[in-house]
Amino acid sequence: MKKANGIVLDKPGKPNYRTPSSFRIIVLHETVSKILKRLSALRLACAARSLGLLHPNLSGSLAGLGCFNTVATLTHEVRLLQAAAFNVSTLFLDVKGGFDNVCANKLATILTRGGVSTYLVAWIKSFLSKGQCCLIFQGAPKVFCLVAVGTPQGSAISPLLFVLYIASLHPTHPQGLAISYVEDLTITVRSDSVRSNIRALQYYFGIIQRQGPDLGVAFSVPKTELIHWRTLKDRSDLSFAPIVINDMLFPPSQVVRWLGYWLTPTLHSSVHFLRRLALAKASFTTIRQLSAAGKGLSSWSNRKLVFGAILPVLTYGCNLFVPDTATLRKLNSFWHVVLQWTTNCFYTTTLGALYREASLPPISSISPPSANTTVGQLPSAWSAPLRNSTLEPPGYPNLCPPGTRAVLRTIITFSSEAPPKPSTLLHGLAWRLTQPSTYH
Repeated sequence: MKKANGIVLDKPGKPNYRTPSSFRIIVLHETVSKILKRLSALRLACAARSLGLLHPNLSGSLAGLGCFNTVATLTHEVRLLQAAAFNVSTLFLDVKGGFDNVCANKLATILTRGGVSTYLVAWIKSFLSKGQCCLIFQGAPKVFCLVAVGTPQGSAISPLLFVLYIASLHPTHPQGLAISYVEDLTITVRSDSVRSNIRALQYYFGIIQRQGPDLGVAFSVPKTELIHWRTLKDRSDLSFAPIVINDMLFPPSQVVRWLGYWLTPTLHSSVHFLRRLALAKASFTTIRQLSAAGKGLSSWSNRKLVFGAILPVLTYGCNLFVPDTATLRKLNSFWHVVLQWTTNCFYTTTLGALYREASLPPISSISPPSANTTVGQLPSAWSAPLRNSTLEPPGYPNLCPPGTRAVLRTIITFSSEAPPKPSTLLHGLAWRLTQPSTYH
């Protein structure tokens, strides 16, 4: 139960692979051990929710709190603060080492003080101690070595343990909010000027940086990114005001990749979907080598490859963003090429026959429904996961129309109880309220 194989994977995008930090070790446990860890993770998650060990703005490794919920809360908060005529800035941070920094004794102390049962704390402490791992790579000696650092990456319970371990690093401030997804942390602030936002971000980063050594946690400062949000109707000059952290200068980024989403200062969707299109084309270039025209895999096998390896890559983010007309035209053009390869049809085949033959929908029919389902998920996302967000900042009631405030209060009321099934009209109204243009 304490022995595992470690698969060594190289981290993409590294300049060279001569240092151990350029690789990631994924631990593979026995089947029975995986089941036991999964059951323990479920029991620990229930106990953490009931005992209040989870910070309201924590997400990841928890049921119903995925990447979409985290990014949707961040974008909603930004648009809401912009509607109140504030300047909004966000600092993206990354915990250095992540899972390797978890100390078994400190985590056991946190769980015991929080009221977690003694037997579960003892099991977790035993899981994090005296483990053995055998690295699997070409030419490696298949010898098990003792591992006494952190929690293994790849285990079902490891992300939850890390989330509980760093729960105290979330600062509480009235000018914005801090959101984290496992080891990715963001700090969002608002004020009347970008300079004030920078000073506030430096102040709050200093707070969590001073708390880090108590847990043995540090931040990878070179990976820090800054973004100054703006609306599509903002005609003022772009702000290039940088932020200084640990004597390092970070200018504002025009594109930030966070949790698989490419975010721009105006939250425009074209950059995100063009990057997803490039990734899908790279995957298709590799997959199409398995089956040439008239030979190779069957059409049914090709369809399963497309459905499992290309469509999710291409449509990732459709539940939050909607592609514009020009971007949608490019997505459809690539999708038609994929369907022609899948079915081995002629290039002159009509689109209707092509979709029916491939049993795959057009991209244009996937994006709008996915965006509509976003509205139904937002009220439930406000309830448990990220409830401490600044839904009505100072000055907000005087800057938004009375009708807008009333509808927003109606939607926010759903977060206190189990959200009912809203009507189609309320869905559309809630989605329109998240758009910056509806506040002018």
